[in-house]
Formats: sequence, C-alpha cells, structure tokens
Amino acid sequence: MKPSDKTTDWFDNFARRASLFCGKPVVFLLAVAIVVIWAVTGPLFGFSDTWQLVINTGTTIVTFLMVFLIQNTQNRDTMAVQVKLSELIIAAEGAQNHLANCEEMTEDELERLHAQYRGYTETLSSERERRAKHQHKRAG
Repeated sequence: MKPSDKTTDWFDNFARRASLFCGKPVVFLLAVAIVVIWAVTGPLFGFSDTWQLVINTGTTIVTFLMVFLIQNTQNRDTMAVQVKLSELIIAAEGAQNHLANCEEMTEDELERLHAQYRGYTETLSSERERRAKHQHKRAG
C-alpha cells in the first residue's frame, strides 16, 4: 500500500461518514436552529455588520467544506453504480454477488473493477459481433 493510499482511505472513510451524518434530519434541524438563534439575536446586536458577518462567514465555511464531501461521495457512488450496471449486463453468465455493496470499496478498488468490467464488455461485444456475422453467413 502506498503512503498516499492511507491518506485517500482516511478521507474516503471520513467523507462517507460525514455525508451520512450531515444528511440526517437532526443536522438540518440544528442548522435551522442556528439560523433562528442568529436571527433572534439581531436586535440584541443592533443588526450590526459584525452580526451579519458571523452568519455569512459561518455559512460560507460550511458550504465550502461540504462541497468537497459531496463531490467525494458523488464520485464514489457514480462509479459504484457503473460497476453494478456492468454486473447486471454480464449477469446472464452468472452474477458476482460481492458487488452488491461496492459503494463501500475504496476509489482505487472501484477503478480496478471499472477497468475489469470495461474489458469484459469489450470482449463480449467482440464475441457477439463474431457470432452475429457467423449466423448471418449461415442464414444467407
């Protein structure tokens, strides 16, 4: 395992857990509560520039960090969906059930599977074309 793999694995695990946590209703309610508390304290701070800067800075930082978490999760999920679709297409010759949870794999593992299935697809396409030409010759 390369040293960068440990960093990637750590971030993948962190991003997965953080996105699962942030998608819960309680986190949304907490965010709403923070905004309500901020709005209620407006008169207390005279709706000052500093008061406005607090919410603007907070929301900007949270948004900035969430973009990276969301993108990481979306990239992994998209690749996992592609691998699962490849498995369904090839399933006529026997499905590999271990792929049912492939969204839990690391990005490197998903990329290897993706390349493997791309190779399977190319092989099957060539074989089908060969069979179709052979059947067309026999029929004609």
